[in-house]
Amino acid sequence: MKKIFIATTLLALAVAIAAATYWLGMRHATPSTANTTSVAPSGERKALYWYDPMYPQQKFDHAGRSPFMDMALVPKYADSGSADPASVQVSPGIQQNLGLRLATVERTLATTEINTIGTVALDERAITVVPARTAGIVERLWVRAPNQAVKAGQALATLWVPEWAAAQQEYLAIKHANLQGDDALLRAARERLKLSFMPEAVIAQVERSGRAEPRLTLYAPQSGFVSELSAREGMQVAVGTPLFKLASLARVWVLAEFPEAQAALLQSGAHVTATAQAYPGSTFPGTVEEILPEVDPATRTLKARIVIDNPGAKLKPGMYTHITLTSGKSQSMLVVPQEAVIVTGKRSVVIVETAPNRFAPVEIKTGRDLGDKTEVLSGLTEGQRVVASGQFLIDSEASLKSALPDIAGVPAAAPAAPAAYETDGRVEHIAADAITISHNAIPALKWGPMTMDFQAPAGGLPKTIKAGDRVHFSVRPNQDAWQIVTIQALPAGDKK
Repeated sequence: MKKIFIATTLLALAVAIAAATYWLGMRHATPSTANTTSVAPSGERKALYWYDPMYPQQKFDHAGRSPFMDMALVPKYADSGSADPASVQVSPGIQQNLGLRLATVERTLATTEINTIGTVALDERAITVVPARTAGIVERLWVRAPNQAVKAGQALATLWVPEWAAAQQEYLAIKHANLQGDDALLRAARERLKLSFMPEAVIAQVERSGRAEPRLTLYAPQSGFVSELSAREGMQVAVGTPLFKLASLARVWVLAEFPEAQAALLQSGAHVTATAQAYPGSTFPGTVEEILPEVDPATRTLKARIVIDNPGAKLKPGMYTHITLTSGKSQSMLVVPQEAVIVTGKRSVVIVETAPNRFAPVEIKTGRDLGDKTEVLSGLTEGQRVVASGQFLIDSEASLKSALPDIAGVPAAAPAAPAAYETDGRVEHIAADAITISHNAIPALKWGPMTMDFQAPAGGLPKTIKAGDRVHFSVRPNQDAWQIVTIQALPAGDKK
């Protein structure tokens, strides 16, 4: 009995000591040690993994520097998910790395300004043709080269007209023999000279000099230059043969092309301003004279004929000019930077900052282009902030393509296939659905030489490719990996 009592006493003492130890431990335990779950200490966020924003598909277990880019790895936190599937969260550090720049939706007074390029051409209504007034022979050319400048009244050519000599001598004979004053006979002889296309000035000279004058000199009716020269000395010409074509540069046409979408903004009589690279600082005012009725089917542009005064003949045919047309009165409108608008072909989308460091896509309806601004007809309100640059790189942070919802009942446009990048390398290992390659640098991706795994092509690897082969291949991103698009073996001995 004594032994049983001693054993019972020792057991009770052990239980008491254990209970006291537990009570003291619970009393002195801190909140962080009392809870043995994996939650991080209070005030700290739990990082799931680290990654390179420029290569987000590669995950790392600890912080450090990226092996792809010379930058620190960024943590991905467990609580960084968004309750709103239509938005993504981008930390300030990632925004800085991606070069995100925000702009504010503004309301401004603006006029529609259209800018385009035009080509200087001759004003065809100011072209004058100098023909042969009578049949004869070109005896002398006073202007012998095309594009030669001439002044109004300058001699161009002299024609010898043999038929005039006989008619003029007959007229002089009748005039000298008309002693009885038969004016009817003299008038008939003079009329015969006019029927020979003889100018009045030549007839008057014959009457004054009393000698036959079988030569006719042609003079420039206007100042300009000889755009066409058809006469040659010694050639025989018929009545009406064009010998010279004179053009003036006092006023020129500018043929300017405008997108057909701006057709409603073009009106005859609109004032424009032209500038030429050859004359920096000089402007040439003009007027839209006529909008030509045809649209170029290849470029989908229409042409406008603009008349511009050209003092000093500075603008030459064939020169390019920059045309600025301001249409209408100032209007109040919402505008965003033109670079902020993502045009998919069926719709226009901007990335809006919905909360600090949180972004969502919003479909908008755009209006006119205002230089570096775009008019917004609906979808935004004044004061909202939109991503003006780097919006496409947000996809590197949170796969924005999957976050683009059906906006206003319009399904999101399918993303375009990413570009493929080419390089050379050596096949190290081939698995069922992957291939390991030691490849050269890919400057477009800022990758240095490295060994990495790639997904096999969609149609499988060519059977001729084996480990140890030198290959030329192209890759493109595919979800969380890079997939080979094309691959071919290089000839033996090729060291590229």
